[in-house]
Formats: sequence, C-alpha cells, structure tokens
Amino acid sequence: MFAMAVGCALRGVAGVPVTVEADLANGLPNFTVVGLTDRAIQEARERVRAAISNAGFEFPQRRLTINLAPAELPKEGTAFDLPIALAVLGSCGKQLDMRGTAAVGELALDASVRAVVGVLPMARALRAAGTRRLLVPEVNAAEAMLVEGLEVVGVPSLPACVGHLDGSRPLRTALVAAAPPPASVREADLADVRGQPFAKRALEIAAAGGHNLLMVGPPGSGKTMLAQALVSVLPDLEVDDALEVAAVYSLRGALRERPATCARPPFRAPHHSISRAGLVGGGSGLAQPGELSLAHRGMLFLDELCEFPRSLLESLRQPLEERSITIVRSRGSVVLPADFALVAAANPCPCGYLEDSRRACTCGPRELAVYQARLSGPLRDRIDLVVPVPRQQYAQLFATGAPEEHSAQVRDRVSAARERQRARNRGALNAALEGNRLVDGCHPEAGATALLATAGERLALSARAYHRVLRVARTLADLEGSERVGQGHVGEALRYRGEEAA
Repeated sequence: MFAMAVGCALRGVAGVPVTVEADLANGLPNFTVVGLTDRAIQEARERVRAAISNAGFEFPQRRLTINLAPAELPKEGTAFDLPIALAVLGSCGKQLDMRGTAAVGELALDASVRAVVGVLPMARALRAAGTRRLLVPEVNAAEAMLVEGLEVVGVPSLPACVGHLDGSRPLRTALVAAAPPPASVREADLADVRGQPFAKRALEIAAAGGHNLLMVGPPGSGKTMLAQALVSVLPDLEVDDALEVAAVYSLRGALRERPATCARPPFRAPHHSISRAGLVGGGSGLAQPGELSLAHRGMLFLDELCEFPRSLLESLRQPLEERSITIVRSRGSVVLPADFALVAAANPCPCGYLEDSRRACTCGPRELAVYQARLSGPLRDRIDLVVPVPRQQYAQLFATGAPEEHSAQVRDRVSAARERQRARNRGALNAALEGNRLVDGCHPEAGATALLATAGERLALSARAYHRVLRVARTLADLEGSERVGQGHVGEALRYRGEEAA
C-alpha cells in the first residue's frame, strides 16, 4: 500500500515543504529511507520502528520504502521522524485524515514527541504552500502559533497524534498562553555618557539611516559604552522584521536566548577570538546561522576591531554590500540574511595611546603598520561614519552642568527620520539605497552637488565612498525634516569620512 505525509526541510532560514511517501510491498522485511538524507534521517528508521511498536501499533514485517521528495533537495535533522511514522502507519491501512496537514517532530523510543529547531521558518513556509493544519511537538506550539492563518496542534506523543488524525481522540488546537512579563533588561542610556557630543551625533545618524560606524580612540574613552547605548535609540522592529529575526534564532535553536515575541533589535557582540564559522555561519552539513545572521535587523558590535584576524574582517565585505551571506558546503549552498548595521570600536594603535594627550605611545613603526593594515581599504570604504572618541578630561566627567540628553529623546528623532525614509524609499533605509534610487531620493541642491564633486577630487573618494557620503547626507536631511540635501548636509557628512581618524 501507498501513503503520504508532509514535512518540511530547511534551506537557510527558508523552509521547503517535503512530501514523505511510504510504499509497503511484498518481500523480505526491510526499511529503507531515500531522498538525499543525512545520518540523522537514516537513524530515524530505528526511532520510528521503536516508537510505533511502543505506541501499541504493529510495525509491518514487509518491504517498506520511504521517499522524501523532492529527491534532489538535501535534507537533515530529526524533524522528519513524525511524518515518516504517520506515512508508515498510513501505508499499513491506518485511516488518518492528512488533508491540508503537515507534521514535524522528533520521536523518542517511548513514542513521545520531542522538540526540534527551526519550527518557525518551517511553519511560515508550510503556510505559504497552502498547509492549513500543522502538528508540532507541544514545546514548539507557541513558536508555530506566531504564523497567522495556521491551525497549530501540539502533540505530546505518537498515539495522541494518531488519535487526533483518525478522529478517535481529538486534541485541542494550541492556544498561546499569556506571555510572562519580559525581564527588565536595562539598556545603556546616552545620558550615562558624559560629553562626547561629536560621537553622540554620529550615533544618532547611524541609528536613523542604518549606517555603519567606526569609533577610534584610546582605552577608557567610552567607545564600548557608546555602542551599547546605540541600541537604546533604535526603534522597535516591525512585526514582519521581528518574525524574520525570530526565524533565524529558531533555526539556531536560540529562542530561549531571545524570545520569539521580542520586538527589540538584536545586539550581537562577538569576541575577537571567534571562529569563522561562528561569525559568518557554517558547520557540518547545511550551514547554520552565525553572528552576522543573528544580528539581522539589528546591530553587530565588534569591539577591538583590529584584534580580529584580517581574514575574518574581510569576510564582512560581501554581507555589508549585499545584506545577505551565501555559504557553500558539500551538501549545497544556503543564503542567510545578514541585514545589520556594523558598529566597531578600535584603538589607534596596539598600545592604544597614539597621539594621546596624557600617555606616550610605545609602538614601533612596523608594529603600528601591521596593526592598522588589518583594516583593509575596501572594508574601510564600506564604513559610512568614522569618528574620533578622545579621552575625556576629569573636569568634564564630573561637571554639574546641563543634563545630558536621554536616549528616549534621540529615539523620537530617529523614529521620525526612519518614517520619512520608508515613505520615500518604499520601506528601505538610506543605507540600503543604490544607484538611481539613491540619486532620485536625495534631490541635492546645486551647492551640495558642487561641494561633493570638489571633495571627491581632493579626497580621492571612490565611487562607493561617494555614494556613502550621499547616503549620510540624505539621513542628515531626514533628521532635519528637509526634502532636499543641502550643502550643509554634505559638509557634515564629509566630516564623518574620518580621514584624520584613520
């Protein structure tokens, strides 16, 4: 006999519906699974066999073939256990109502259903393909319920799942329980940083337009604290963007670290000892998301930038341009989202005191050259704002003058500027504008065009740098509420090229 069930495979953060076909034929007892599977799916034969027997059903003693279609698509993981078991039972004559239904879940030997990773992207893909009902492990039900228009049923065990599908013991549709109040995580506030008006202005511009930012200064000048405060001026994510971020964390199995309902932009700060796979993604089989993807729709903070190996820094070049990353492995290639704003902090030299007013630099010329060479010209060209963060005087740190501006005030201006950008750029921020969209969106005045042309000649700006100056100028105009980019906006944008801070 022949029977089918529907499961789902993952390609990056995109789900692909998979048809699980079961054929029971005469012949010596044999259990074969085909369809470009990995070892975890091959081992599913033993889990499925034991689960069916321990659930009180009879496992067929005939030739059983399972095909996962499309056959050319690489498949991995334990989420196919449940649909394979349902297809096997259907081929044995069990009457199961699988119309418009898909299933994902790992089976334990006692027939209970265990949680799997990546349920959210699977649910999104299955719903888009027309699935109306999704059977998932109870632990994953709340995650799947984030997808609108999908009936989610949390199943504790294989017998309970069968009882629901044959109508003998229907299960209740999963209900989203009241979420516990989020833990109070205090974000650093800009008011906590004394002084540094130039750097704070750069942070506001970076937040408003989604620009990349590099802060250069001696140890203890406040670079790390400024970067942490940048998160507090970013507005909450839109619903669709929050779901995209949640899908990445679901694929990584990190929703305990960041709840799926969290609307705050992610903030990732990997240490400079991180591996390449940890940063860009990778691993055996199909690639898993790295820090670049976990920072999607948020901020990636690289502290002590020049302590990162140059090979790792060079791997940032493609994601910063394309806002995604393609990882090729032996089992296929995947495209992972990586639309983040890069915020980096660096010392001017290995000892950190180059041109410092209080301490002399102890670095030799060769040591200094090797250190600064880790940040290549092409990567530097992809950074929109480069700002010096000088050491603060003690009198400034403890002065009792006018209070510093709080992040909430800056966030209001950032939100207003982003609304203008999205209305004009069809949902995109200025940092993502390319070609004609950038030129058409800027409407530069004659004086602005002339100043930019002169600066391009004198500073030997590349075409990429020219466009980045124009994007920053457009963001400055949005912060002012101006429809056109003026000469003053271009002049201020050029100050942030940071030629003197290199």
